Amino acid sequence: MENFQILCGIVAVILALYYFLTSNFDFWKSRGVRGPRPIPIFGNFKDIMLGKVTLNGYLMKLYNDYKDESLIGIFQERTPILIVRDPDLIKDILIKDFPAFAHRAQFTIHKKTEPLSQHLFNLEPKRWRPLRAKLSPTFTSRKLKEMFSLISVCADHLVDYMEKLASKNEPIECYELMAKYTTDVIGSCAFGIEINALSNDDSDFRRIGRNVFNPSWVDFLRFKIKDYLPLLYDGLGYILPDLEVTDFFMRLVVDNMNYREKNNVVKKDFIDTLRELKKHSDKVGDFDFTDSLIASQAFVFFAAGFETSSTAMTNALYELALNQKLQDRLREEIDQEYTKHGGNLTYENIKKMEYLNKVFKETLRKYPPLSFLTRKSTSSYTFNDIEVSIPKEQKIWIPLFALQRDPCVYPEPDVFDPERFSEKAVQSRHPMAYMPFGDGPRNCIGSRFAIYQTKLGLI
Repeated sequence: MENFQILCGIVAVILALYYFLTSNFDFWKSRGVRGPRPIPIFGNFKDIMLGKVTLNGYLMKLYNDYKDESLIGIFQERTPILIVRDPDLIKDILIKDFPAFAHRAQFTIHKKTEPLSQHLFNLEPKRWRPLRAKLSPTFTSRKLKEMFSLISVCADHLVDYMEKLASKNEPIECYELMAKYTTDVIGSCAFGIEINALSNDDSDFRRIGRNVFNPSWVDFLRFKIKDYLPLLYDGLGYILPDLEVTDFFMRLVVDNMNYREKNNVVKKDFIDTLRELKKHSDKVGDFDFTDSLIASQAFVFFAAGFETSSTAMTNALYELALNQKLQDRLREEIDQEYTKHGGNLTYENIKKMEYLNKVFKETLRKYPPLSFLTRKSTSSYTFNDIEVSIPKEQKIWIPLFALQRDPCVYPEPDVFDPERFSEKAVQSRHPMAYMPFGDGPRNCIGSRFAIYQTKLGLI
C-alpha cells in the first residue's frame, strides 16, 4: 500500500510538471497562428539548446518553411514568441503603431548583478524616451561633421599601419585590424582619449573589447543562467560576477567626468553629453540618474560602435577580395574623388560617393549586424488585416537576416551585388526589406556614426 502511494505521488508530480510545461502550448493555435509543434521543456528550441543548429539558421528555416504565413508562432521553452515575416505588419510594429511596441525586450535588465545592462538598447520606455531625446543630438549631421576630422586621423593611422604590415608580405588578420581602428575611433570621438590600439597590442580598450565579444566559459555559464533562470540569476549572480568590464567602464566614465568638471575641460564629445545629463538630471526624467546608468550608455556606445563597424568592414573587404571588378570600380571612384578634391576628403565628399554607398549597403544586406529585431507589446494589440490578437508583454521577433536574404526580394541572395542598391532597385522594394539598423523611433541611434566610421575605414 505504501509503495502504491509513493508511485501515485510520483505520477501526480510528473503529471503536474507536464501540465505546467505544456498548459499554454495551444496559445498560438487558439489565435489562428501557425507554427511548428513544441515539445515539453524545450518548446521549439531543442536543436538550438543542443547545439545542432544556430538560432539564426533556425529562424531562416522557419521563414522559408512558412512562406505563405504573415505570422509564425513558436515557443522558447514555454514562452510564446511571435515571428513576423510580413513587411506591412513589420512597418505597423516599428513605425505606424510604435507606441504599442515601444519596448525592445531583448535582454532583461539586471541592475544589481549587471550594472551596465541599463543602456539605451535595453531600457524600458519610461527611461528610454527621455534618454534617447537627450542623447540624439550627439549623432546629428552637425556633430558628425565635427567628429569627421577625428575619424579621419584614425583612418590615416590605419593606412600607415597597413603599409607597415604589407611591407612584411605576410597574411593580415583583417578583423583584428579593423577592430583596432574602430576602437581608436570610439576612444577619440566618444571619450576624448587617444587609445592607439593600432600600435599598442596591450591596449586596455582592445582587451576589454575582446572580453565582451569573446566570452569565457564563466561568461557562457552566466548567460545560460540569466537566460533560463532569470530570478535565480538576480539572487545568485554575485557568485559569477563580471567585475573587470563593469569596473573598467565605471572608472572610465566617472573619473573622466570628475576630471573635466574639476579642471573645466570641455571637449563636446559623448562624455560631455553624459556629464551635462547628470548635471541637469532633473530635466531628463522622473528616475534616478545613477553613475551606473551613465556608464551603461558609454559601454553600449563602445561595444556597438566598434563591433558592428569592424565586422562590416571585414565582410566588405572579404567580398571585394572575391570580386576584383567590384574592387576596381570602388577604387576608381575613390581615386577620382581624391583627385577632384586635392587629396582631402570631407564629410560631404564621402556622402556623395555613390558606389561606396552601394558597397556599404550590400554588405549590411548580406551580413546584417543583428540576426533579428525584438519588440514587446506594451498593451494588447490586434493585427487588423488578419484579425490576430496578442496580449500585453508579448515577445515579437523580426527575422532580419532571413528578410534580407529572401530570394523573392533579392534574387540570388548569396551573391554580393552592390547594384541591388541603385535608385531604381531600391524603389521597387518594400522599405522594410532592408533595415540593418532597425527602423522607426527605436532604430539604432548611432547608425550615421557607424556609416561614416565604416566608409572612412574602407577608403
